[in-house]
Amino acid sequence: MQDRFTSTRGDGIDRHHSAPALQWWDERGVVTPDREGHRRLYSMNHLTDIAVICELRRKGFSLQGVRKVMRFLDREFGKGLAETVSRNSQYHLLTDGTHLYLETSARQIVDILKNSNQPILGICLSDAVRQVRAGVISRKANTSVMSLNPKRSARKAS
Repeated sequence: MQDRFTSTRGDGIDRHHSAPALQWWDERGVVTPDREGHRRLYSMNHLTDIAVICELRRKGFSLQGVRKVMRFLDREFGKGLAETVSRNSQYHLLTDGTHLYLETSARQIVDILKNSNQPILGICLSDAVRQVRAGVISRKANTSVMSLNPKRSARKAS
């Protein structure tokens, strides 16, 4: 079974956002994690979505804009971003504020930039996935060293 993480302090999820922010996103359907009782369990796909959302929010996207982008990505990929992006692939999300473009080649990106009448905002989705994977690997290394502490190892749900 795939790893799942809770929003408990120390799990690495709330490096970017607090547990109340994650709860708020859950209540509004932006990121809906699995549940185990009252605990929210986040998969690798959830963590990747959170990383992309954080990047969009840093770039000034409203919650409505974030929802639009996440729906677009769901339609384009048909499965989670973490499952789709391989180690060597490059996925770039571009927008002019009206249209969304998902591109995989530098030539496509240059064509969009040359033909646009408005400024273009770009986010490298592949970088977001790689950062989440690195964080999870780092966290696993840290918890395996500290696995003798029952409180620490109880935070990871399997």
